[in-house]
Amino acid sequence: MSIKQFKPYTPGRRQMTIQGREDITADKPERSLTAPLRKSGGRNNTGRITMRHIGGGHRRTYRIIDFRRDKLGIPGKVATVEYDPNRNARIALVHYADGEKRYILLPRGLKVGDRIVAGPEADITPGNALKLKDIPVGTVIHNLELEPGRGAKLVRAAGTSAQLMAKEGKYAYIRMPSGELRLILQECMATIGQVGNEDHENISLGKAGKTRYGGRRPTVRGMVMNPVDHPMGGGEGRSKGNKHPLSPWGTPAKGYRTRKNKPSDRLIVRRRYDK
Repeated sequence: MSIKQFKPYTPGRRQMTIQGREDITADKPERSLTAPLRKSGGRNNTGRITMRHIGGGHRRTYRIIDFRRDKLGIPGKVATVEYDPNRNARIALVHYADGEKRYILLPRGLKVGDRIVAGPEADITPGNALKLKDIPVGTVIHNLELEPGRGAKLVRAAGTSAQLMAKEGKYAYIRMPSGELRLILQECMATIGQVGNEDHENISLGKAGKTRYGGRRPTVRGMVMNPVDHPMGGGEGRSKGNKHPLSPWGTPAKGYRTRKNKPSDRLIVRRRYDK
């Protein structure tokens, strides 16, 4: 997939790069697989801002993605490859043999016309989905469930992949994209291959406006606030204040562990910090 650059006609164009769309084969989504997506502005049901820096952004339509991959034994054919404004990966529209249509995340190497299937008899090829117990050790996977039947929660971003390292008892050892090694039940589903659109990380937005298009509002540094607004604020003139980095609520902001007594801690074999 190509990365397109612009001639520096304006300051915003000088650094901007975009992705080519030669891999996309359809301009409009499948209408039966879309849903409205309403904006919250970072506010909860009482109108209070509970998540800062959210607001505005381009209007989007949500694409309903099949993260469960529960059409077992029914072959499907990739009909189109589409852009999804809600994620950085491409999506593929699959037409199944029984007439149903579903969207899936597009793995690297899968293209229009290819056939995929989910189930224990599926081949180990990109796009096919199997339970971890049916996947050979060493296979690269993505779209990974944390709990059987609950749908994929892990390894869904563009260009990411995990690896099945070993199997022991009812658990499988999975090396996550972060380097973390954790145990996941072998009954969980995963999709073979790496998520496509790996060039997404090479994109340069080029101007502040493109961040606003994505629904992200400006962030103000705590150091330039007043003491009443932030622990790091205040001081005469421009000053670092010789204070340790803190969040607006006083929590240390760099390197401080906030994870406490999670039941799933016992499933983490090696943390990502211990590489």
